[in-house]
Amino acid sequence: MKFLNEQYVDFGDGPERFVEGVFTVFGHGNVLGLGQAFQENPGGLKVYQGRNEQGMVHAATAFAKQSRRRRIMACTASVGPGSANMLTAAATATANQIPVLLLPGDTFATRQPDPVLQQMEHTYNLSITVNDAFKAVSKYWDRIYRPEQLMSALLNAMRVLSDQADTGAVTIALPQDIQGEAWDYPADFFRRRVHKIARRLPHPDEIAAAAELIAGKQRPLLVCGGGVRYSDAGAALRDFAEKFAIPFGETQAGKSAVASDFTYNLGGLGVTGNGCANTLAAEADLVIGAGTRFTDFTTGSKSLFAHPGVEFVTLNASPYHAAKLDALAVVCDAAEGLKALSAALEERGYRSAYTDEITEAKQAWAAERARLAGIEYRADDAAVGAVAEAAGIAGGGGGTAASGAAEAVQGEEPASFVPEIAGHLDDKLPEYAEVLNTSLTQTQVLAIINELIPQDAIAIGAAGSLPGDMQRMWESAVPDTYHMEYGFSCMGYEIAGALGIKLAEPEREVYALVGDGSYQMMHSELVTSLQENKKINVILLDNAGFGCINNLQMEQGLDSMATEFRRRGADGQLSGELMLIDYAASAAGYGVETFRAATAEQLRSALEAARKSEKSTLIDIKVLPKTMTHGYGAWWHVGVAEVSGKESVQEAYAQRLSGLEKARSY
Repeated sequence: MKFLNEQYVDFGDGPERFVEGVFTVFGHGNVLGLGQAFQENPGGLKVYQGRNEQGMVHAATAFAKQSRRRRIMACTASVGPGSANMLTAAATATANQIPVLLLPGDTFATRQPDPVLQQMEHTYNLSITVNDAFKAVSKYWDRIYRPEQLMSALLNAMRVLSDQADTGAVTIALPQDIQGEAWDYPADFFRRRVHKIARRLPHPDEIAAAAELIAGKQRPLLVCGGGVRYSDAGAALRDFAEKFAIPFGETQAGKSAVASDFTYNLGGLGVTGNGCANTLAAEADLVIGAGTRFTDFTTGSKSLFAHPGVEFVTLNASPYHAAKLDALAVVCDAAEGLKALSAALEERGYRSAYTDEITEAKQAWAAERARLAGIEYRADDAAVGAVAEAAGIAGGGGGTAASGAAEAVQGEEPASFVPEIAGHLDDKLPEYAEVLNTSLTQTQVLAIINELIPQDAIAIGAAGSLPGDMQRMWESAVPDTYHMEYGFSCMGYEIAGALGIKLAEPEREVYALVGDGSYQMMHSELVTSLQENKKINVILLDNAGFGCINNLQMEQGLDSMATEFRRRGADGQLSGELMLIDYAASAAGYGVETFRAATAEQLRSALEAARKSEKSTLIDIKVLPKTMTHGYGAWWHVGVAEVSGKESVQEAYAQRLSGLEKARSY
């Protein structure tokens, strides 16, 4: 505790405290060691009481992410299951390259009481404990067998936690007997340390090579990744795009580095991207990555950038990520790299060859977004915004407004409602509408939320179908207001993450957009938000199932199975009646202020009331399945069975092979 209190970082603006506090769930592996230190000598560290070990690490991760990795939290849990519960969240932090310090309790170093309560024994190696599992999900791992080892362990921990190129979860396992041992540490070990985070400058040769490559291209495309936000490079990216007329697409981590209405901002890119960004991506002869890891969702499993002569330039602080896709690597801080590259291109008098393509693509997407926002289900006739098969419009794939579909079938019988994800549960939609008592569609709900919450509010998401809808439809008027965990897409991150964001930016409203599946997995930190008087707003979209995975299941030729929330039926399968769950009632039991919405008017009223509330809120919104966004030209490579008796699965496998033929192999 004494050491952590003396750690500071300096990003060029002067020293800032690095470790803000500690989340804890106490147990017999940490309550008498670290717990005693918290009581007697916490210093400036604030102790937060977690409700679930995974949830508290998610909160710590979101805190660091929203703080642009300049402030962190530590987390401690007990021996065995307490520590093991942190594994998923540790993986989430490391996958997203977000620093978090984990201090799990461990079994006795002396082994005198073995097997201690909650200890896992391995007959072939007595040195292995549950905490060895953290090795796979940590950027640095250590176990303290002697008190003096703490010095080298903590110094290495700070090295990794402050590393802008290769950070993530740091785990230091603490056997419970060692926690209580005394040792005479050198006083100098506890001096104030300021870790200066120097922006890595690009090598002039790399900049010259990149500028030469760009200068020979007509239609380059920028990819704005999370590194742009962590290096505060939004302004540099904006200036670069404007100066050379180069459009950019946003990854989930990079979204809101620049406001959505900026001329050259195409919006979300990739599998969960929109028609605007993906259209220009397919035609780009050069891709310039800025602070991106080029995950499969960004690259469409390496098939999105389809120009036969496409080449890649990547600016990244990590040599590993900079070299992906066989790119010309410029290893540097994103802001410094963009500035240097801008100067080199100015010397060459470069400007892209785009004319009206950017404006036309953005206008087409604006029309499509308006169509999505207007879709409403009505069982008695052709729903407002329904897409008619007779008009030749595929669900979710086109840019034609709903009114066009209505005109195309004028004089005919009204078309039945066709959801964006058509052909899966079409015949069951009336049942869903009746049981959930709703006419709301997911795209309509998202548009209303985006319209009504404060422009400077922070929206957070993580898993299910909402990240796709948000990357496509969410418009960020203010920079750094979009917080998406999509490196691990961990269900359960949303509500705990909202708490972490609120701790990082207590003056701003925070909205966690979460599906019913993620809510069921984890919402325990709602209680911590009430305990700390840190208001968060939970917007829960309930479509009575794991809707995203139901889409994947049925799109690849399978029948719906164990992804809808149904009771067990007479056939012995999960095919019975739909489950109606009152999520508002569950949150109300904690003391959260709750609201319910099944119509657009009810949703608007609930959002207004939630904004005025002084404590955490939850809006339980019932939406119809299969009404999320879909498609827009990007392929995702998923495993499909090569051998199946189902013709639909055989067709899906053939489509997989077809997709692979069009994708890069490395």
